[in-house]
Amino acid sequence: MTQFEQLDTILEGQRGMLQTSEAVKRGIPKSVFYNYVKEKELEQAAHGVYVSPDAWVDGMYLLHLRCSQGIFSHETALFFHDLTDREPSPYSITVKRGYSTTRLKADGVLVYTIKPELHGIGKSTAQTPFGHTVPAYDMERTICDLLRCRSSMEMQTFQGALKMYARRKEKNLRRLMQYAGMFRVEKILRQYLEVLL
Repeated sequence: MTQFEQLDTILEGQRGMLQTSEAVKRGIPKSVFYNYVKEKELEQAAHGVYVSPDAWVDGMYLLHLRCSQGIFSHETALFFHDLTDREPSPYSITVKRGYSTTRLKADGVLVYTIKPELHGIGKSTAQTPFGHTVPAYDMERTICDLLRCRSSMEMQTFQGALKMYARRKEKNLRRLMQYAGMFRVEKILRQYLEVLL
């Protein structure tokens, strides 16, 4: 198999998306990679990420590739957990404090920052509508994040999500209260839960 054929296989497997790092990992020189990109007229979608012109781009997966430490949160995490009927726009991610967010914000991404020690709490994975696996916060962490930012979001979005969460069989109230303590939203959460449960 030639190196171009290898790249064809990767491109097909990734649904029209190709990463420089993936090619290098498979022993394909960068010069060959860039010749391939030029010949196939791939478009640069982000640093080190190229897409074929006819590909449907998975925006969520692309954002994950651009910012690997970002975790989908807030309204985007609600969408992943079916706690909202609205498709997220713009996407919301949370990064560790100190991470440069300028380029992401310029591209319209809602970026939240948090202390490094709280960044990984509640991290799980979710499937994008295109079938890619990306990092996202679990339902309980998402509820706590929404409580922390309730002044900057629509009240009906938040209340609707909380009602849907309360009806879920797989909810974990013990975990929710544990997270609420860590994020200092325990008191306000109790007030909401008393009404709902």
